[in-house]
Amino acid sequence: MRNNEIADIFIKSNALLKGHFLLTSGKHSDQYFQCAQALQYPDITTKICGELSSFYREFSIDSVIAPAMGGIIVGQETARQLGKRFIFTERENKEMKLRRNFKIEEGENFLICEDVITTGGSVREVIDIVEQNGGNVVGVGVIVDRSNGKIDFGYPLKSVLKLEAKAYEPDECPLCKQGLPLVKPGSRKVFQVME
Repeated sequence: MRNNEIADIFIKSNALLKGHFLLTSGKHSDQYFQCAQALQYPDITTKICGELSSFYREFSIDSVIAPAMGGIIVGQETARQLGKRFIFTERENKEMKLRRNFKIEEGENFLICEDVITTGGSVREVIDIVEQNGGNVVGVGVIVDRSNGKIDFGYPLKSVLKLEAKAYEPDECPLCKQGLPLVKPGSRKVFQVME
């Protein structure tokens, strides 16, 4: 699928929002990708994750891992298409952890999946978890790369959609200066109203 076809899917499914948003990285942006809006439709999920599974089909992958919450659907569907096991990490007291008795075996090869990356912080945390538990990372697959390919995890990175979205440090944000309300529409319960 082409970049414009994927972007069209996001727009039609209301997955691409405009406004003043607080990103997971702490930065602010005038765009927000709520991938769950597109991924609620199984046919779209199959198509989008098919791009990732096709790219990684020839890699030596034992399992797929993703950070909760955004990466779970992407990781599960990509793993299903690859015929591999799927596990996920999640935050506990603000720290990314492997829970629910999920195990990483020594030498096990992992594909990491995520919905959206801006700074890649959550993916880096998952990389650390895999490596600290004796596993190997063989690649990273994401739906939306907001850095437009500027992030280097040290492993192959496949994104379905590449965009260079504007992201501002809070103290330099022109949207804050305009007094626009700041919202965090993602899975974490973080809302802030500008006065």
